Amino acid sequence: MSPPAFPASVLITGASGGIGGALAAVYAEAGRTLVLQGRNALRLAELAAFCETRGARVLTQVLDLRDRVALADWLRTLCAQEQLDLVIVNAGLNTHVGPSGAAEGWPEVQDLLEVNVVAAWATVNAVLPAMRLRGQGQIALISSLAAFYGLPVAPSYCASKAAIKVYGEAMRGWLAAEGIRINVVMPGYVESSMCRAMPGPKPFLWSAERAARYIRRGLERNRARISFPFPLNLGTWFLSVLPPTVSERILRLLNYGG
Repeated sequence: MSPPAFPASVLITGASGGIGGALAAVYAEAGRTLVLQGRNALRLAELAAFCETRGARVLTQVLDLRDRVALADWLRTLCAQEQLDLVIVNAGLNTHVGPSGAAEGWPEVQDLLEVNVVAAWATVNAVLPAMRLRGQGQIALISSLAAFYGLPVAPSYCASKAAIKVYGEAMRGWLAAEGIRINVVMPGYVESSMCRAMPGPKPFLWSAERAARYIRRGLERNRARISFPFPLNLGTWFLSVLPPTVSERILRLLNYGG
């Protein structure tokens, strides 16, 4: 069964962030329900008001995704009340190696894993039963081009996004026969506060609005992997297939540490 041409109900986690907010804007239109989750209540309220001016019905949820009990309770209730056609698992954190090679702080690493990996998988686990029951639905998992090869400046972030990539690929293969679409989204550098905080060069930087439009087109075509921008996606893929000594040398030359 094909996914609906017009997903009438769209859930976006991390909607108060750069890409999440831009995705909410591109999906905001008459006849659609947007369910927006985030931690920044003010930003979420502003975004909801904007999406409502475009005709969308908007539900918001201020929630820290590290609270897995609250997350599961909310999603269970939501799935009982709304038929979610598209779920975009977008919420994420970043951490990186500090000045002079200082190690990533362990509390920050734990928070990153809780949000980027555990909460992402918990979200899928919670919304999937209803989709399987009706034999239809689409889930987009926001990974990163950093999933192709670990950058020395951000080891935990890269590892978390690699976990999302592999998880999404496996889930797509498992659920395809049931009419459920799973898509892995792998952005490069997209303008946001999280991107600005990340060390190292940021080639081929895209605006959040451009990225959101590209992601929407990819999801409408049910592309297994939505990676951008070219040629950065090709370059990061090559890093994963080249001999490690060559990839390490390239990253040093490009000033990514190591």
